[in-house]
Amino acid sequence: MSEPRGGTTLESNQAAGTRLELLLFRLEGKQLFGINVFKVREVIPYQPLTRPAGAHPLIKGMATLRGVTMPIIDLSQAVGGPPMANPEQGYIIITEYNRSVHGFLIRRVERIVNTQWNQVQQMPSHLGRNIYVTAVTLIQGDLIEILDVEKVLDQVVHVSTEVSGDISQRPHQSGAKVLVVDDSAVARHQIQRALEQLGVDCTLMTDGLEALERIRRLQSEGVDVASYFSLIISDIEMPEMDGYQFTTEIRKDARLQNLYILLHSSLSGQFNMDMVQRTGANKFIQKYSPDDLAEAVLERLGDVSGRNG
Repeated sequence: MSEPRGGTTLESNQAAGTRLELLLFRLEGKQLFGINVFKVREVIPYQPLTRPAGAHPLIKGMATLRGVTMPIIDLSQAVGGPPMANPEQGYIIITEYNRSVHGFLIRRVERIVNTQWNQVQQMPSHLGRNIYVTAVTLIQGDLIEILDVEKVLDQVVHVSTEVSGDISQRPHQSGAKVLVVDDSAVARHQIQRALEQLGVDCTLMTDGLEALERIRRLQSEGVDVASYFSLIISDIEMPEMDGYQFTTEIRKDARLQNLYILLHSSLSGQFNMDMVQRTGANKFIQKYSPDDLAEAVLERLGDVSGRNG
């Protein structure tokens, strides 16, 4: 299965990009899991793996596919289940997340389905025992659990949040406030840790709808939100309201026309660059590089400082 490169069209009162295409699969049990098709390069039958000495316990081995060497992670074990039994009877989903390629060992693929991000719900708090599920959706009577892949990968590859000294020491506006919107707790705190090194105060929200409600509440209190927040850093893939629709809703409000929006996603490709323009966002960068993130934020803070100086 090749990675899709299609787009969507603008519809009445909705931003393009709210469509979500999920690859459904199973691990060792009956539960159906979903992964965004945009993240999937291909699905292949199990391949013989080479396990290097000292590899993380979740890594079943390394594989070289189409010239790319990647770790193959036992996804069942990574989310707290039993190790995959008889892995040679399973499949490997090749994915691209956060600028790197990984393989996830699964039992089998079920099908591809279409839905919308506003049909996806945050993980109910009473189901919080499964900390690797970031959202759920109901499709044709089946409950689909969408995994927090950033959290899965964080167990294996601990991403550095350290900003290079030559970047963090650059002069910039002090006391800046940034609204961070991301459904992954791991991603939110990665952003926060990077920006704290710049002296930036972060307000953390879990999805576009929650963030929009926060903005409306501040406005009702008489706050000039476009001045209160130096910028918004928003993920694209989020339940309730994705980053594209969130951006479009903000741009409908004349008072928020100057509110700077940085879309920050593990999604890549020209499609997202096009969507920045179509939805009214100011910039797009790919997750996750603390230096790239800091550079983008300092670029904005420099602009703000220059106007206010």
